Amino acid sequence: MTKSRPRIYHLLGNLLTFHAFPAETGDKYTIVEIKTAPGAGAPPNHHAGEDESFFVLEGQFDFHVDGKQINAVAGDFVKVPDGAVHAFTCTGQSPGRLICVNAPGHMHDTFFTQAGDVMPDGTTQVPASDGPPDIPEIMAVADKVGMTILAPEGAAAGA
Repeated sequence: MTKSRPRIYHLLGNLLTFHAFPAETGDKYTIVEIKTAPGAGAPPNHHAGEDESFFVLEGQFDFHVDGKQINAVAGDFVKVPDGAVHAFTCTGQSPGRLICVNAPGHMHDTFFTQAGDVMPDGTTQVPASDGPPDIPEIMAVADKVGMTILAPEGAAAGA
């Protein structure tokens, strides 16, 4: 297979490695390996029209899916119903790893690759943050692809 685009991105304390883009799967799904720093994860968000599932490879995670908390460890599978509000946080002392499958995957492909920072081939460690994320830019990309990112519980209004 010819590599025509970057496959590794960093976003919000997550190292995202694309194992399959939708264009490589007959536009059916995308597969992303996510290595998440302790305390990092994905903020509460929702989107319609994309199935999303997670399989925990290593570590400990708290998932919030449709109002329910799920404590997940290696070997656990977490399915997000279409359109449900969901989030996750790595709760272990070391980075955790997930496989995320999105179908058909175009929304997540575009969001991660446009909002994330391209990393060099072979990157395996979550990079240290070099400052706060560009939240307005991340929100603009999310809005463009049809994803709604919500403020985390307890966050000040307008923050």
